[in-house]
Amino acid sequence: MDTFFWWGKMILIGIISLFFLLFGIDTLVSSYQSTSPHIFVMSFFASNLMILISAVGIMYPAVRIYRRYKISAREDNENDE
Repeated sequence: MDTFFWWGKMILIGIISLFFLLFGIDTLVSSYQSTSPHIFVMSFFASNLMILISAVGIMYPAVRIYRRYKISAREDNENDE
């Protein structure tokens, strides 16, 4: 039962991070259409922060899943010998 929660947590983090990545890219594109320099600077840096944090949120489950498969493959090889 614990593995279902683990997979659910990883998938949920990935989906939420993907949403904020797309939202950050949309904010970045819309910041270039701004006529006010103050609004441009604020929305530009806000969108870059959203993109960076969501990129980490996408990489976190990817690395965790990779490590889990790597460890399970190593344990399977040790049990076969």
